Amino acid sequence: MAIETKVGVYLCSGCGIGEAINCDGLAKLASGENKVPVCKVNGWLCSEEGVEGIRTDILTEGLNRVVVGACSQRFLSDVFTFGDKVMVDRVNLRENVAWTHKPNDEDTQMLAEDYLRMGIAKVRNSEPPEPIKSDTNETILVVGGGISGMTSALAAAKAGFPVVLAEKESQLGGWLNKCHMIAPYEPPYTEPQFPKTDELISEVESNTQITVIPCCTIEKISGQPGNFNVVLRINGGARTQLLTVGAIVQATGSKPYDPKKLGHLGYGKSENVITGNQLEELFRNGSDGQILGGKPVRSAAFILCAGSRDEKHLPYCSSVCCSASLKQALYIREKYPDALIYIIYRDMRTPAQHELFYKRVQSEDNIFLTKGDVVDVSQSQNGSLLIDVDDTLLGEKIQIESDLVVLATGMVPSTLVGEVESADSDPAPVEDILNGKKAAASAEAGAKILNLTYRQGTDLPTLKYGFPDSHFICFPYETRRTGIYAAGSVRAPMDFQSSKDDAYGAALKAIQLIYSVKAGKAVHPRSGDQSYPDFFLQRCTQCKRCTEECPFGTLDEDEKGTPLPNLNRCRRCGICLGACPERIISFKDYSIPMISSMIKAIEIPDEDEDKPRILAFLCENDAYPALDVAGKNRMQYDPNIRVIPVRCLGSVNVVWIADALSKGFDGILMIGCKFGDDYQCHFVRGSELASKRMDNVREKLKQLVLEPERVKLVTLSIDEYGKIPAIFNEFVEEMRGIGPNPYKGM
Repeated sequence: MAIETKVGVYLCSGCGIGEAINCDGLAKLASGENKVPVCKVNGWLCSEEGVEGIRTDILTEGLNRVVVGACSQRFLSDVFTFGDKVMVDRVNLRENVAWTHKPNDEDTQMLAEDYLRMGIAKVRNSEPPEPIKSDTNETILVVGGGISGMTSALAAAKAGFPVVLAEKESQLGGWLNKCHMIAPYEPPYTEPQFPKTDELISEVESNTQITVIPCCTIEKISGQPGNFNVVLRINGGARTQLLTVGAIVQATGSKPYDPKKLGHLGYGKSENVITGNQLEELFRNGSDGQILGGKPVRSAAFILCAGSRDEKHLPYCSSVCCSASLKQALYIREKYPDALIYIIYRDMRTPAQHELFYKRVQSEDNIFLTKGDVVDVSQSQNGSLLIDVDDTLLGEKIQIESDLVVLATGMVPSTLVGEVESADSDPAPVEDILNGKKAAASAEAGAKILNLTYRQGTDLPTLKYGFPDSHFICFPYETRRTGIYAAGSVRAPMDFQSSKDDAYGAALKAIQLIYSVKAGKAVHPRSGDQSYPDFFLQRCTQCKRCTEECPFGTLDEDEKGTPLPNLNRCRRCGICLGACPERIISFKDYSIPMISSMIKAIEIPDEDEDKPRILAFLCENDAYPALDVAGKNRMQYDPNIRVIPVRCLGSVNVVWIADALSKGFDGILMIGCKFGDDYQCHFVRGSELASKRMDNVREKLKQLVLEPERVKLVTLSIDEYGKIPAIFNEFVEEMRGIGPNPYKGM
């Protein structure tokens, strides 16, 4: 049985609000037109006395809804919190009204009144979310036993969580097992260091919280965060082992770029052209005397960016190649003191303390560093190698003769193998993904590392170069599979120390996930959200839009196409709500009726009043915060805009646009995060999906016999807050030019 809503409205007249708008008039509107039983004005509402007054009214008046008309919802959120049973809505009278519009003006007052009506309608048409709490397994599965995997396992174990460390090889160590030495990671950062692999392995294997399972691969992972069901295949399938874990860290590392594709640099044409990784293993195994078949090395040339930063191969920098080549040059220097060593680079990239290492190598006699592009490596008549270099610092072409050529090949993530399913669902060659011709949507056709039973694929969706990241700016470690975190060089090219740091971050995220699931709360970016989507499946038409468009694989489906929710995978973006044409998906505190009631609560002036009404849906992650920053900077804009924050532009359902146009709004503006290759959408695909849905919007406009220009989508980042006033003002003027909505007043 639904509980009757009892609303209290509390208005702050401080921070210049009372000097710009008539707060007493707003109070009369709330108590009169909106029949709110408790409505009060306070000159300093966020004070201890002001907040305590609200708490007292909640107890004495039985309030279960509170509307606070004051500063933005992004400020003092902890102050205006009154327990899980009391819904609070923040009506932004400061940044959105008082600070950005002409004080004591009719239009400014009308703006404040509409925002108050919207706030009251919102709380009356929503309910407090009730978290889903379920049994949560606290074990963390770490996949991969290299430096990142071992560090993640130790970090989680030391925090008190049981860990299962699964490694496909017979021993731990990963890439470190092939390294003779690594670039310096301790002061004074001038000499290569041994990686202390054995010590790290011993620490992992002796930790009673860590169970190491070698020689295993993952046959299948099903379930959801808090309860992933894992089937391990051990010793090539000789036996299987079943696990239940709460979170997963994927630390499966990377592999070298295939040097066979670097024939123009001499690889495969001369046995004296080798890769840095091959040179490393020769020194690691004590076979360094066989570099030139036992002959002494009189000269060696290191070619950096061998296949990296090249649109035909790897368009990105692999991070470690410069430092690794500097280190290997010292190997040659020590073994053959009189050898001439050449290091040919495009740009020397030795970040942080590695700059000290770079300077130390520069000081060595007989080590020559030159900037340039290697265009060809050929063999001379006497058997030496000729290296043609263009675009040098001197602007001239040069030729270097050397006994040995060492290619610094880049990193390719372990998730990228063979042909990979691309964004348009056609298999794409790895080269097409690496050079940006195709975007990798999932690694399932190649890697098959995790073997998830998700409807959207067996492995982690990836960014354009095959790295399974989730958000290239805001969320390192996150992937598009909730509860599964990438760490180390599988996530991005990185060196030894960066991989360790990355591993700590991924372990912490896994721990946070377990705590959140136990409490029935969401993780990033709506961390702490207790709501979840409810599906009224009786009306489901099995169109599959929700299962296909969810960025996080929350929904599987049965044989008919009916969605099967896995709610612990959900990140509460609401994209499924925006996708559903039947409007059967809702959250208790975010739903089709709730937003529709806010739209309908806005007063639409008559056509002859020359007061156009524009409805703006702003994403809560970039666009709305940018609006707040504009307000903080007192940037003025047209008062005919009415803003509704939404969880994501992808959550905007076409029915809201239809409701607004039918009510008489002259135009609708949608502002959200940037999409594309360097997307900034916090929910990965929300803005992009909203843009694609504009086709449906245009169809709806045709049905209503309205101009398509009345609906516009704009993307921006939070630091572009200065553009918002112009975006608003120009759109209002554009709507004035088109003329009033013919549905106005109907």
